[in-house]
Amino acid sequence: MVNTQTPVKEIVLELRNISKSFPGVRALSEVQLSLEQGEVHALLGENGAGKSTLMKILFGIYQPDAGEILLNGNPARIPSPHIAQQMGIAMVHQELNLIPALNVGRNIFLGREPMTAFGLINWPKLYQDTQQILNRLHLNNISPRTLVRRLSVAQQQMVEIAHALSWNPKVLIFDEPTSSLTQQEITELFRIIRVLRESGVSILYISHRLDELEQIADRATVLRDGQFVGTVDARTTPIPQLIRMMVGRSLDQLFPKVRVEPGTVVLQVEGLTRRGAFQNISFSVRKGEIVGMAGLVGAGRSEVARTIFGVDSKDAGRILVEGREVNIRLPQDAIKAGIGLLPEDRKTQGLVLALSVKVNASLTVLDKLSRLGFINFKARDEMTSKAVKDLRIRTPNINFRVRNLSGGNQQKVVIAKWLAAKPKVLIFDEPTRGIDVGAKVEVYNLMTELAQSGVGIILISSELPEVLGMSDRILVMHEGQLVAEVPRNEATQEKILSYASGEKASV
Repeated sequence: MVNTQTPVKEIVLELRNISKSFPGVRALSEVQLSLEQGEVHALLGENGAGKSTLMKILFGIYQPDAGEILLNGNPARIPSPHIAQQMGIAMVHQELNLIPALNVGRNIFLGREPMTAFGLINWPKLYQDTQQILNRLHLNNISPRTLVRRLSVAQQQMVEIAHALSWNPKVLIFDEPTSSLTQQEITELFRIIRVLRESGVSILYISHRLDELEQIADRATVLRDGQFVGTVDARTTPIPQLIRMMVGRSLDQLFPKVRVEPGTVVLQVEGLTRRGAFQNISFSVRKGEIVGMAGLVGAGRSEVARTIFGVDSKDAGRILVEGREVNIRLPQDAIKAGIGLLPEDRKTQGLVLALSVKVNASLTVLDKLSRLGFINFKARDEMTSKAVKDLRIRTPNINFRVRNLSGGNQQKVVIAKWLAAKPKVLIFDEPTRGIDVGAKVEVYNLMTELAQSGVGIILISSELPEVLGMSDRILVMHEGQLVAEVPRNEATQEKILSYASGEKASV
């Protein structure tokens, strides 16, 4: 008789009733999760749901206040990342932790280099061991002797994975691994994850991109407000159901676009050129209009935004605000002219992470809050408290350091900073990168409210559904040139991609 029952897989990791609090914040409350051998298990939830805190507990960065961790059925205490690695738990962080000046082999075995009998580094063995790991991942295009600074971002991430594998882990944590990768690079990453799964490695996979789950994950556990919501089959559970589990409500309209009758032209760009980046860019933005800007990675979209805002200098062209030409040489000139920019990388370009919410939210208006060189702290605190309430920024108080906020709440602080300046034109460059679906909707609502108040908006995004859903018209760039302008009612994903890849003639 043939046994048709599905074999029971070994549970290699179990988290039971894990709880963790910080001053003023209950981060986790009795969270549970199990991980089977050779499984890819997705961990989902909005920013602030507790995903990162849970993974930091598993990796030994934090200690739980209550609960139990079991490895292969045995209770385990994980006091530090080093101990976690020795116990067979490794982590591939979202932000790269490599040393650019060292080569691939040195980065992978830094601090653990094989030594000769004379106390010197055994270079042949180091490179041989590195090559074995690279071979395991089928990374034939990376040499152990190549300096990390010469590698692409995607290749550097593969080196991070190789470093994690050098510990021979049984459990491997991926934290937002696709946030800065192109589609081709994502395909390669998924291939590597499948190779690892087939070799018996168990993977915990954190991502905000729900469309990835069907391709790569077996099960998914959802957290909300630090609590366990449920574990489901990632391959068969519909995305709307996952969204309801994550946010506690149905998101019937992901892109809350409201038609606003455009006013007069508020921004006009004529023949803008920066040699080596883009050339002869001309377009306009009207009051209350959201103009999308699409294109493949390297098309020059962010470079145009940086030049309009004065971060980079232009070689030719004119910028006019409300019909008057403005000379923008520095960001201060752009701010004075009424132009704001939410940069692509909020952590390094949009915020001062070590400072508080109130300091960051007031950076654009310090001159208005000061008199005779002294800041009116009461006025600043009142302004920030109102912004926290209006934008629903989740923070214990306005003195809380921005680095400790979730990604979505950090982005809201950047928005608060620009709302304080009352801009005429606001450029959103990848505004929802790395934030969850609930926070995305809140950002879209804020964009809509700004448009309704008469602000002209430029939306730069690599997520085509976002551009299609929120824009009144879409500008498409290809290799530094503006190749098309597509009205909202004519825009499709296929048409935009066709222009962005250079397949269609310019219009």
